[in-house]
Amino acid sequence: MDPLLRLIIVIVQSYLIGSIPTALIISKKFFGFDIRSKGSGNMGSTNAFRVLGWKWGIVVQLADIAKGLVAVLLVAYFFDSQMPFENRTPFEDATVVKIIAGFAAVMGHIWSVFAGFKGGKGINTSVGMLIALAPVEVAIAAGVFALLVFASGYVSLGSIIAAMSVPGTMAIRYNLFGVQINGYHTLVYFCIALAVLVIYAHRANIKRLLAGTENRFQKLQLFRRLRHHH
Repeated sequence: MDPLLRLIIVIVQSYLIGSIPTALIISKKFFGFDIRSKGSGNMGSTNAFRVLGWKWGIVVQLADIAKGLVAVLLVAYFFDSQMPFENRTPFEDATVVKIIAGFAAVMGHIWSVFAGFKGGKGINTSVGMLIALAPVEVAIAAGVFALLVFASGYVSLGSIIAAMSVPGTMAIRYNLFGVQINGYHTLVYFCIALAVLVIYAHRANIKRLLAGTENRFQKLQLFRRLRHHH
């Protein structure tokens, strides 16, 4: 098969995997309504937690993470080493294609072809892709996310700062601690691009955060509750 055609198939396949509207399918099949008509109208896991309850929220979250992970792992399984363009990065060809596949899955999640090119914010699908590419950074970003959500109750704020922490953590590990990260100079720019995409997807949340009208999950403000108990 022609390498360019194979790459196009990988991109389309990954975009379609990312496009699967998990929250929409679950809300229609098990609850009989369209999740876009309730809560924030978003198809991400945050709105699923709010509208469908925590059990289904977790199902949506895990399914959306799996989309990013599956898109990347499928490439590892099916793609052979030939590339349709000259690979100028320090990565192996397969890793570059994994990054492209992961990005396509995130795009699919944000602009789903099955839901009128609307979707979630891309956080969970990004996490799935990054688990395959940068597991240490993802673990640290998860900690940052949890701290911010428990302190503020704002899931959107946690998501934005966690996304920004991924390239930041990578840069600190590589430059300050001298950790050898394979293909760092490619991966760090890719993580910056992903963070920019996440911030763009959260632009309405940022406006609400600045205006003080963003939805707050008060049940998640553990630090505040602990302080009250003392």
